[in-house]
Amino acid sequence: MSLASLPVSTDPVLRVENVAKSYGTLKALDDVSLTLKAGEFVALLGLNGAGKSTLFQLLSGLFAADAGQIVISGHDISQSAIPALAGMGIVFQQPTLDLSMSVYANLIFHARLHGMGSATKPRIQAELNRLGLSEQTKTTCIKLSGGNRRKVELARALLHEPRLLLMDEATVGLDPASRKGLVDYVHQLCRERGMGVLWATHLVDEVEDVERVIILHKGKVLATGTPADLLQQTGKIRLADAFLELTATPKSS
Repeated sequence: MSLASLPVSTDPVLRVENVAKSYGTLKALDDVSLTLKAGEFVALLGLNGAGKSTLFQLLSGLFAADAGQIVISGHDISQSAIPALAGMGIVFQQPTLDLSMSVYANLIFHARLHGMGSATKPRIQAELNRLGLSEQTKTTCIKLSGGNRRKVELARALLHEPRLLLMDEATVGLDPASRKGLVDYVHQLCRERGMGVLWATHLVDEVEDVERVIILHKGKVLATGTPADLLQQTGKIRLADAFLELTATPKSS
């Protein structure tokens, strides 16, 4: 059964409750809570060092939280990691393709890790077709542009038809046209497939059209709301100015 034929659940695809994570004396995350519904595009906006990547490391199971609970598609990641992670796709900030392998080899390796069977090859071709990479199947990844490598990583994240897609600073290093193309495409996926998308970035222009913005600052959720809510809260006209206002360090007297 395809995602398009599945009923959209009203339950959150992601629920984070009172999560904390420290590295020695550094408190990377402090009592962080958030939810994400199916079909919702939520931006996690924060300056470098705000804790975005730490949160994504916890969500993807790379590290365990010191406190709190993370539930993905109804599965507590600390108790049922395999089904929790099986319902999620992720594109990390750092490139993760094997550049010595072809586009197809990278994707088929991922598909086998997820235990995908006979549907693997047509699904790979369908994702590459949608991304305009149908002629690049046999191309070694080192020969691809940065933008096309990101597209391959996105295709890989979508192969197992996840309910939740995490994008961790996924446009870093891309030119403006490639950045916009990737943002627009993920918005389209969100609408068409009913996926929940959590898009982490420090680039305000990428989040002006999202349903909701969560501002993470120094490990804490500083504000949450629609872009219009944040503009009203700060009295600013531009979202970039509202973000700077909310994250500004108070001047010492």
